[in-house]
Amino acid sequence: MIKTDILIIGAGPTGLFTVFEAGLLKLKCHLIDALPQPGGQCSEIYPKKPIYDIPAYPEILAGNLTDRLMEQIKPFEPGFTLGERAETIEKTSDKSFIVTTNKGTKHQAPVVAIAGGLGSFEPRKPPIPNITNFEDKGVEYIIRDPEIYRDKKVVIAGGGDSALDWAIFLTDVASKVTLVHRRNEFRGALDSVDRVQELKNSGRITLITPAEVKEIHGENHVDAVTIIQNKTEKITLQTDHFIPLFGLSPKLGPIANWGLEIEKNAIKVNNALDYQTNIPGIYAIGDVNTYPGKLKLILCGFHEATLMCQSAYQRIFPNKRYVMKYTTVGGVEGFDGTKKEAPKAVVRKIE
Repeated sequence: MIKTDILIIGAGPTGLFTVFEAGLLKLKCHLIDALPQPGGQCSEIYPKKPIYDIPAYPEILAGNLTDRLMEQIKPFEPGFTLGERAETIEKTSDKSFIVTTNKGTKHQAPVVAIAGGLGSFEPRKPPIPNITNFEDKGVEYIIRDPEIYRDKKVVIAGGGDSALDWAIFLTDVASKVTLVHRRNEFRGALDSVDRVQELKNSGRITLITPAEVKEIHGENHVDAVTIIQNKTEKITLQTDHFIPLFGLSPKLGPIANWGLEIEKNAIKVNNALDYQTNIPGIYAIGDVNTYPGKLKLILCGFHEATLMCQSAYQRIFPNKRYVMKYTTVGGVEGFDGTKKEAPKAVVRKIE
């Protein structure tokens, strides 16, 4: 049995930052994640994707953000159960929780923080009959390493932030970037839309709208795609890669069976207080939760984690009064000049 103060389900950015905020309160954390490494989507799906809305970082790669967060939580020596999925939860007589993974590893804590991001997810695929024949043969739904597109011709389909961001990024990598969207209007950030327009005007991006990719051609690898523009005009375009970026279809997985109040595949929380769910002692923070005015941003997850930890402290120590101290005054052990040995975290990896 692994015992801790706060058991965090999910080791993405929000889960990792929770360790820091809990550490300031002298609370120990242990994280469970189905992936074999910390970082969540930032590590598994888009480690090389630039992120622009992290305070103090005009731009930071998702993988580097994970590295910085891991460095930030080192002084607090968190434990990790990696490569295992949180499967079941039960409440004990002393009002703590026991969470068991799909591999039978048991964890006990008085507080559970669900920071599972979008949960388990699958890419949304366009309805192209032979698309599965070209998966990993020129068709990619997720960009993990942009360098595979170096000096290649790339066609991206989609109209959201991911499609816009990668189209912009790959102009400095690929030999040709074509962005296809079924509408003339995009639903991404205005700055990104303006930047794509600038790149189109300068000839660095080919923009085809309103249009859809309807066919993929090739033998052992993608050679070309057929695009239908304005519902009638057919365009055949030579390309090395076709990247449909239509988002992910999220699923909560076993957590959906824990008796939590669910709304549109997200966990409802009380954002007026502390992001607690309908079950006292279980919190949900980050993209996995929902409440009026919710924004699915890493920045918002950091804020929610901070308030959640304050509430968790009061739940664990109901008779203690915590007086918040600014880190600029009190410092953080391990970073404020004090010496501390490297952490010896408990880590369980995929076998």
